[in-house]
Amino acid sequence: MESTSLRDLSHVTDWLVRPLVVIGHAEISIVKIVTIILSVALIVAAAKFLKRMLVGRLLVSSVHDTGTRSALATILQYLIVFFGILIVLQSAGIDLSSLTVLSGTIGLGIGFGLQNIADNFFSGLIILLERPVKVGDRIQVGEINGDVVRIAIRSTTLLTNDNINIIIPNSEFVSKQVINWSHNDRSLRVSVPVGVAYGSDPEQVKHVLLGVAENHPDILTKPSPAVLFSDFGNSSLDFELLVWTETRIQTPRFLRSELNYRIFDAFRKNGIEIPFPQTDLHIRSSDIPLWEPRERKNPTG
Repeated sequence: MESTSLRDLSHVTDWLVRPLVVIGHAEISIVKIVTIILSVALIVAAAKFLKRMLVGRLLVSSVHDTGTRSALATILQYLIVFFGILIVLQSAGIDLSSLTVLSGTIGLGIGFGLQNIADNFFSGLIILLERPVKVGDRIQVGEINGDVVRIAIRSTTLLTNDNINIIIPNSEFVSKQVINWSHNDRSLRVSVPVGVAYGSDPEQVKHVLLGVAENHPDILTKPSPAVLFSDFGNSSLDFELLVWTETRIQTPRFLRSELNYRIFDAFRKNGIEIPFPQTDLHIRSSDIPLWEPRERKNPTG
């Protein structure tokens, strides 16, 4: 009975180490395949762990910008995975020079069927190296507006104000126009148009608008708020309140709404009228009557 078990174990062992395919001078068995897979998985996991350590701890003191740390860590992660796979294949006895035919086939496939994947891959490298956008930036791509939360080698993830993650291919950032609201810093200028009735004192309007801006906690004092007398409208004197904010860059519409509430209340307290559209009709008199009565003839002559 024991000899039968040993014989079965020997058969299993022989089956596991039996060459399934030969690449160059290397014989690839099931054991070697499993070893390669486990080694690659370990390298990928170690690269991800090192990336988290670099972004969260190791580079914090030397690189203060979160987007820069994320870009450096991502590039290092891909380099570790790439060279780690090469080392694993060489350790398994696979001569990489024998893979030239396979690499040529893959290149042909990229040229025909994998153009989009290759385009997104190289676009991801451009984003990581040139850094037109980085993690933490507030950007707009087409009609999509959100914060960059992740930059991968194929796609970039945006988080919108509705808490929705939108995954955008990296090629979109290279081939199309991208608006980066926070490329230099995290400050954003918000414009609030206001119209007041003719007869209002422009200096008083300016003073009231600046007072509204100065009393808002999310508006910066440097750059300071400004008021522009923009136009003489059909029914109003048109002004524009310009303010800067760092904390409300994700929600400029809500900030504009809050300022409108405060402006309305301040105008009401100071007797400044917000007009509604109106049209004046002027009627000019004339000496020539528009209608003259016709003379009636006497039928009897």
